[in-house]
Amino acid sequence: MTFLRGFFSAAALCAGMIATGGYAAAADLPTTKGPPPPPPSWWSTITVNGELDAGITGNPDSPPSGLNWGGLFDDKANTPMFNQGLLTVQRPIDSSKPVYDVGFAFQLMYGTDARFTHYLGECEFCINSSYQLTVVEAYAQAHTPWIFDGGIDFKAGQWPTLEGAEVIESDLNLFYSHSYIFNYAEPFQDTGVLAIAHVNPTVDLYASVVSGENTSIGFPYGDNNAAPAFEGGVGLNKLGPGGAVTVLATTHIGPEDPFFTGGLEPNGAGQVPAVYSCGICGNSALRYANDIVITWTATDKLTLTLDGNYTRDDGLLDETYGAAGYASYQTPIDWLKINGRAEVFRDDTGAFVGEYPAGFGFADSEHGYVLPGGFSPVITQGPTTYLELTGGLNITPTIPSTIPYLKGVIFRPEVRYDASLNGTTPFDLVQTGPGAGFGTKSDQVTVAGDVILKF
Repeated sequence: MTFLRGFFSAAALCAGMIATGGYAAAADLPTTKGPPPPPPSWWSTITVNGELDAGITGNPDSPPSGLNWGGLFDDKANTPMFNQGLLTVQRPIDSSKPVYDVGFAFQLMYGTDARFTHYLGECEFCINSSYQLTVVEAYAQAHTPWIFDGGIDFKAGQWPTLEGAEVIESDLNLFYSHSYIFNYAEPFQDTGVLAIAHVNPTVDLYASVVSGENTSIGFPYGDNNAAPAFEGGVGLNKLGPGGAVTVLATTHIGPEDPFFTGGLEPNGAGQVPAVYSCGICGNSALRYANDIVITWTATDKLTLTLDGNYTRDDGLLDETYGAAGYASYQTPIDWLKINGRAEVFRDDTGAFVGEYPAGFGFADSEHGYVLPGGFSPVITQGPTTYLELTGGLNITPTIPSTIPYLKGVIFRPEVRYDASLNGTTPFDLVQTGPGAGFGTKSDQVTVAGDVILKF
C-alpha cells in the first residue's frame, strides 16, 4: 500500500505540472539555489597586464645613415629593435551606468619607442641610449551622472592624445610602421585635465586644458614655453544604417615652439637652449593640429578607416596636411587578418618631417636645444609631398593552455613603399662627407615585421 500511495502521489504531481505548463508546480518545489553572488569589489577589478614588442625593418638600399626616412619608431634600418616592454596597471571606469565610479591607469614603457614618448621634464635625459624608460600614461579618472544622459567623465594626469587613428601601444595598431600623420602631425601625449560629456548615445564632447604637446609642468624643463593649450573635439557614435559608422573630430591648439630664458640642458652634454628661427617666436605663435577619424564597420569581416589631418605652426611657418586610408579584412581563417594603408602627406616647408639620429634627439628638439657646434638635433629635408603604401598581415595563433601567463601572440609582417610626389630626394640619407644630412633617392621600399607577446 505504501508503494501504491507513493505511485499515485507522483502521478498526481506530474498531472499538475502538465496542467500548469510545469511553472507553478515547479515553483513550489524546494530549491538549493543560494542568493546571487555579491558584485565584484573595486579592488578586484584592477588589472595588471604586460606586453613585449620586438621587430626589424629591412631596407634593401642600406642607407648610409642607417635610418629609414619617414619613420620614427621603426627608424633603424636593418637593425633588430626591442620596441616596447609595457607594464599596465589600471582600473577602468564604467560609463554606462548612472552612478559614480572612479578608476585610474598607469603604463610604463622600456624600449626604443620610449625615445619619442617622453613627457618633457620626466627623465628624458636619464638614459643616453636608444633604449629608454618612460611613463606613457598616469591618470586618475571618474564617472559622474551629471547633466547629460550618459553623465560626464573626468580625467586628470597624463594620457595619450585624443587625435589620430594610430596609437602608441603596439597591439592596438594594424601595422608595425606608422603613418606620417601619426609620426609628425599630432601630439603623442598630454598632461592636464580632460572632461568627456556623454550627451546621448550618439554624441560625446571632449574638452581639456593641457600643458602642451608631450610636455609635463614647470618651465623651462617640463613645459618648453610656459603656456597652456586646448585639446578637444566631438565624437559621433553608431551613425548610418546599422550604426556602423563612428566619427571623431579633434583639435589641439596652443603655442608649442620652445621659448627660453637661458640655462644648460640637464644632461650636461653641452647643449645650449635656443629659440627656433621663426617668424613669430614665443608664446604668441600657435600650432593648430586638426584631425578627423571616420571608421566604417562595413561587414563583420571588413573595417574601413579614414584619417584626415591639417596642422599649421605659426612659429615654424609651416603647415602639413594629408589623409590616410585603412582597410582591415578578417579572413575566414580565424588567426589571419589582411590589412592595407594608403597615405598622402604634404609637409609644406619641410620643418615637420625629420629624423633624430641621437638617443636624445627628439627631446632636444622639443626643448629647443642645439648640439655642440650649433648643429640641430633633427635632420630635415625640403618641402615634400609624401606617398606611402603599406600592406601587411596580423597573424594571431591560438596559445596552448599549457603555456603559463601568455595571453596572446601577434605577428605583423608588412611591405611598405614610400615616395616623393614632387621630385625631391629625401630618402637614403648621407651621414658624413659631401652631402651629409641630405637624401639621394625619391623613393624607398622596406620589408618589416614584429612579434607582440601579451601577458
